[in-house]
Parts: sequence; structure tokens; C-alpha cells
Amino acid sequence: MKKIHLLLVKAFIKPFIVTFFIVMFILLMLFLFKYVDDLIGKGFEWYVILELMFYASAANVSMALPLAILLSSIMTFGSLGENYELVAIKSAGVSLQRAMRPLLVVIVLLAIGSFLFSDYMLPKANLKYGSLLWDVRNKKLSFLIKEGVFNNSIPGYSIRVDKKGEDGISLEGIMIYDHNGTGGIAKIIMAKDGKMYKTSDDKYLVLKLNNGVRYEETAGKNTSFNPRQELYRMRFGETEQKFDFSSFKMSRTDENSFRSNTAMLNLKGLTRKKDSLTKLQDSTDRYARLTLGSYYKQNNYTKGYTKIKIPARNIKGPILNEIPKGLRSTVLQNALDQATTIQQTTSAKIPEHEEQMRNLIRVDVEYQRKFTLAVSCLLLFFIGAPLGAIIRKGGLGLPVVMAIIFFLIYHIISTVSEKSANQGNISPVLGIWMAIIVLSPLGAFLTYKATVDSALFDATYYKTTFVNFFNRFLKKKRTES
Repeated sequence: MKKIHLLLVKAFIKPFIVTFFIVMFILLMLFLFKYVDDLIGKGFEWYVILELMFYASAANVSMALPLAILLSSIMTFGSLGENYELVAIKSAGVSLQRAMRPLLVVIVLLAIGSFLFSDYMLPKANLKYGSLLWDVRNKKLSFLIKEGVFNNSIPGYSIRVDKKGEDGISLEGIMIYDHNGTGGIAKIIMAKDGKMYKTSDDKYLVLKLNNGVRYEETAGKNTSFNPRQELYRMRFGETEQKFDFSSFKMSRTDENSFRSNTAMLNLKGLTRKKDSLTKLQDSTDRYARLTLGSYYKQNNYTKGYTKIKIPARNIKGPILNEIPKGLRSTVLQNALDQATTIQQTTSAKIPEHEEQMRNLIRVDVEYQRKFTLAVSCLLLFFIGAPLGAIIRKGGLGLPVVMAIIFFLIYHIISTVSEKSANQGNISPVLGIWMAIIVLSPLGAFLTYKATVDSALFDATYYKTTFVNFFNRFLKKKRTES
């Protein structure tokens, strides 16, 4: 029995590791395609991009791990069924459920590890990933001069060159607009050729210009209303233009400014944030209730100073008939002003209340997400293992197709329900658990079918069944005739 369990574990571990890293690689490629415009042409060091990819891979574990478990379980039991090893195991008196026990232990350990990862490691990885991605996307473009295009990367300057040398240093046909002068009038520098280089401390970019002219306009001396009075033209054989390069270096943002984000908190942090948001919402609603309630109460300045009780009066017909004609316009204007004030106060409080409700929903969704990763690993195993035993096909053909189909169903249901929960259409708990609730009966059904050796995906079985049914139908018709 131990040999059978060891055989199943070995047959599962290898495809699981391979498929997990393949899925992680695909997700990383999708990440690079998504943010390629933010990474290219900014002069990042290689280790910055590797660090960003490492944190992104940690964030992709929640998608890669369930898919790897589903695919590897289908491949494992499909290969065992294709090689008639499952038949040999069952003929030895070992049921499918008993054969799945060692793998179930492995999946439970993976589920526990995924829960600990999502509660302890994933918030830290999201914090590092979010802060670094913020710095990358907000970093200014490095000084990348393209031929025939004005470059405005350096504040206060527009630079254009006609041609760049193959060495990346030599330049021809240089034109520089300097917008740092007074009066909004740009200074123009034109040079036949030149070179660019950085200083040894990487603080300044230097353009060494040759054979050029500098144009500068200044205010006239005789008039004050026309600033375009004097034009200076200075020719030079060689000069240098220095630009501050410090603004192009990426500075790391303090991670504490991102720490309050919902995706970067563990269970304890989410609980504290929910308590804080609940107290804030209660105080906001209480203030709005007291503010609006004052407009619906009668002002009774004599309350507490008199014991006279006046019975309630029944008013029949329009209430305006009870008001003297001379005061009706004043009363109507006061009522209109009060109604306008109530409307303005309510309009100002509704967006604040809705935003607080959205924040509470995000916290509830993220709190439940910590558990769904572990449960989804178990669910997809109970879908993949019996499915592989039924289709009895190993390798990367049919198992990959079946795994992608079922994972897409799981992912689509999960995404749509989570979006509905974030919009407040359904409960956050129901929204985040919807995919597991819907697919759990499917897992139980497939497990039952695999236990009774059902030919659920056998085309020959359905073909034979159809032919037999058709023959019986024809025989019955002939008998009746």
C-alpha cells in the first residue's frame, strides 16, 4: 500500500512543479506586456526590473497555484488511467478514494501553505510590488534623444537633433529651446554638431556643441509695452550646455504611505481597518441624522417653562388654508429654503456614505479572499483528479484543454461575482465564495462518476448507447406494424 501511495505522490509532484512554473512564466510575460511602456526607455538598472518581476510573481501565486493543481491532477490520474495503472490499483482492492488519500494530504498541506502565504507573505509582497510599481510608473523618462523629434523630458527645455551617431554620443543638427528665461520668451540654440555625455557623478548631462549660434530676445529699452524689441545673436565655435540629471533618478517612495491599502493587510490588519471604517461610518451617519433631524422638528422655545397642554388639532383640506393670506408667501418661501437646505445637505452626505460603504465592502472581500485560495486548491483537486480518471488521457493534450475550460469557468464566475460584490449588488461573502459554491456540486458529481467507473467522456460509449437505442426503437416499430 505504501508503494502505491509513493507512486501516486511521485506521479503528482513532477507535473505539479512543471505546470506551476509554466503558468508563473506565462503570467510574468503577461505582466511584462502590460507594463512594457513603463519599463522601456527609463534607464532602470537590471535588478530593479528583476525585483519588480519577483514581487509580481508573488502576487500571481493566487492564480497559478489553483491552475497548477487542477492541471497536474488531471495529468496524473489521466496518465494512470491511460496506462491501466488505475485498473491494476482497483483490481488489488484499493478504491479510488483510498488511492487519492496521499494526494489529498499533499493538497491539504498546499492549501494550508497557501493560506499562510496569503495572510503573511502576500500582503508584504503586494506592499513592495505596489510601491515599486508606483515609482516605476511615475519616474520621468531618461534622456532618450530620437532623431527628428522634440524631446521635452528635461524640465524647461525642448531638444531636437537631425541625426544621431551609431555610438549614441555624436549628434548632428542640434536645436535647443530654453524656456527658463523671463517673459515667456524662449532662447534658441542651434549647432551643427556636438556630443553628449554624463558627468562622473551622474548628476548632470552635458551637451558639447560645435559651430552654432544662440538667439535671445530681450525687452526694449525705450518702451515698456512691447517686450520683443531687441534680438541678440551670438555665434560660437564651441560651447557646453549643462542639464540637471538628478530629476531622472528614481527615488523610492516610503512604503508606509501604501500600508493602509486593503490588499496589503493581513487578517489582523483587515479586522482593525474594518473596525475603524465602521466607527467612521457610524459617526458620519449619526452627524447626518442629527443635522437633518433638526429640520423636521418644531422649534419650541417655551418647552420646560410652561405646563399648558394643547391638544392636537386635526387639519382638513390644504394646510395653506390655515395660514393667513398675508403670511402665505413668506411661509412658502421659508419652506422652499428649508427643503433646498435639506437637499444640499443630503447630496453632500450621500457620496461620503457610499464611499465608506465601498471601503467596507473591499475589506470584507479581501478578508474572505484569504480563505478562498486554500479552499479553491481543494475544490480544483476534487475536480481534476476524478476528471483525469474518467478521460484516461495523460500528457499535455486533452488534460490541458480540460483544465483550461474548467479553470476559465471558475475564474469567470469568481471575477463576475467579485465585481458584483464590490458594486454592492450582492453580499461580499457570497460574491467571493460564489465560484466555489457553484463548482462544489460538480466536484462531488465527478468524484462519484470516477468511483463507479463511469464513461462520462467516452465517445464510443455514447455512440454504442445511441445505436442500441435506435435499434430497439426500430425493432419496436416493426413489432407494432
